[in-house]
Amino acid sequence: MLSYPAAITLSTRTLNHLANLIRQQRNLRRSRWRRLDAGQQALLVLAHLRNGDTYTRLGAGFGVGVSTAWRYVREGIELLAATAGDLQAAIARAARLAYAILDGTLIPIDRVADQKPYYSGKHKRHGVNVQVLADARGRLVWASPALPGAVHDLTAARCHGLINALAGADVMVFADKGYQGAGGSVRTPFKRHRQRPKLSRGQQAANRSHARIRTIGERAVATLKTWKILTKLRCCPRRATVIVRAILALHDVEASRYAG
Repeated sequence: MLSYPAAITLSTRTLNHLANLIRQQRNLRRSRWRRLDAGQQALLVLAHLRNGDTYTRLGAGFGVGVSTAWRYVREGIELLAATAGDLQAAIARAARLAYAILDGTLIPIDRVADQKPYYSGKHKRHGVNVQVLADARGRLVWASPALPGAVHDLTAARCHGLINALAGADVMVFADKGYQGAGGSVRTPFKRHRQRPKLSRGQQAANRSHARIRTIGERAVATLKTWKILTKLRCCPRRATVIVRAILALHDVEASRYAG
C-alpha cells in the first residue's frame, strides 16, 4: 500500500485543544496504554472530520486497525460534542448583534432502509436538515441538531425552539422565503400570491435589499461544509447531530484565534 503526506487546514491550537480533552478522558479512565498517544489520536480525528478520510485510510496512515480508528474517531467526536455551545449560548451571542441571518442546509447521506423521512423534495436527494445561524458578516454562530431531510426549514426552526428564542431576545433575523409566516422577529422577502401576481416596485426593491443581506449568511453554511465529512455522511443519520456539534466546537476554537 502506498502512503503520502497530507495537510489539514487547522491550527495547532485546535489540535492541542482536542488532545487535552483526550488526555483528560484517559486520565479519568486511568488508561495505561493506547496504540496512539493523545496528540496522534487528536490528529486522526481531525483528519477524519476536516479531510473526510475514511477509517481504512486512517488505519493505514496511523498504523492501526480499522476498528481502532473507528473507536478513536467516535471517542474524539463525543468529547468535542460535549463542549459545544447550546441554543441558549447562541441566543446570548446573537443578542449582541445588530441582526442575525437564518438559513437551512441539507447534509447528504447514504440511502437507508427507512429512507422516506430523509428524502428532501427540494434538493431531490437524501439527507438531514441543519439550521444555521450567522452574524452580519456571515460568520457561523450556531448550527442546530440534525432532523430528517424531509422536514421543512420553518418546521425545523420551530422544532428547535429557534424562532421563539430569537423573538424572546429581540434579535432581528433575516431569512429566505422558506421561513414565510415564521412571525416573531424573522424578516422574509415579499412573496407573490394568486391575487397579487406582480410585486410593486417598492416590494421588489425591498426584496433586493433583503437578498443582499441574506446571501451573506451562506458564508456560514460554506464554513460548516469546509469540514469534508459533511460532504456526504456515510454513517447512521442519527450520528449527524453529534458530528455537527463536534464540528461546531472545533470551529469555535479556530474562530477564537481571531477574537480581539
